[in-house]
Amino acid sequence: MEAAVVTTYRCANRCVRCHTWQHQTRLDEEFPPALLEKLPRLDFCNITGGEPFLREDLHDIVSVVVRKAARVVVSTNGFFTDRVLRLAEAFPRLGIRVSLEGLPAVSDELRGMRDSFDHGLRTLLELTRRGHKDVGFSTTISDHNAEDMLSLYRLARGMGWEFASAAVHNSSYFHKTDNRIEDRERVIRCVNELVGELLASRRVKDWFRAYVNHGTVGYLRGEPRLLPCSAGSDVFFVDPKGDVYPCNGLEPGVWEERMGNLHEQEFETLWNSEQARRVRGLVKNCPKNCWMIGTVSPVLRRNPWPAARWVARAQFARLLGRRWR
Repeated sequence: MEAAVVTTYRCANRCVRCHTWQHQTRLDEEFPPALLEKLPRLDFCNITGGEPFLREDLHDIVSVVVRKAARVVVSTNGFFTDRVLRLAEAFPRLGIRVSLEGLPAVSDELRGMRDSFDHGLRTLLELTRRGHKDVGFSTTISDHNAEDMLSLYRLARGMGWEFASAAVHNSSYFHKTDNRIEDRERVIRCVNELVGELLASRRVKDWFRAYVNHGTVGYLRGEPRLLPCSAGSDVFFVDPKGDVYPCNGLEPGVWEERMGNLHEQEFETLWNSEQARRVRGLVKNCPKNCWMIGTVSPVLRRNPWPAARWVARAQFARLLGRRWR
């Protein structure tokens, strides 16, 4: 089982695609670290925000989660370099993922903050200089930054960093309902260029990342998901108030249902409740057709064969000089 733990909705950025910064949580609303003792054993946990490094007790939060999860990754905008470095030093096996939304000018524009790219890059470089192993960055693909995808991947590859991407979408989490891609064919072309370069990599992991980005192309075209969504079954989402949701893609006007609240219930009681079963039924009939790494990766890890078959076909086609599909 996997989880995303949202520590806070406080954030110093003013992102174009995310308006969480307009709906920030108060300190007295945010769960204490001890609440996370209720979490079950996890294969993976993403600690995120808002900006998690605005939590003064983030070290305590991580201390709890690393005992619960086999692997833990903290997502950050990378602005607070010194805080990131201190946490990474305290937890050498911790994954750190910085959000870079494009090359410098584009990233700063989309993040709504001057020099945000520089801060993020400095954090990544300093982590690497200090020998931290699990380092990478992520990008949300949109009309504004699609042309930067290949350059960002090459930057990550050259530095030995992990690189992840997903298409822009709407959700209550982002407080956005008007995110959309206007020039769809151009964005698809850019993502397909990234898929081709990932397939040309010598790393098998990159081939499976090509499959994930191939799924992004399908999402942009309005096609069905390549893999079923198991939100609320293989993965769950905890917000700063302790509410548990199946994912972070729920959207006003579509559907929004929580599974329960950790302040009020033990996790096992919540997870096996009638309300949780009802939410899983809503997931099965969800019309959003999202394709996000948070709900894709647990299914992919549990059953890698559809992706493996696609990779084999795509690599065979590439070797023959044909277009992979």
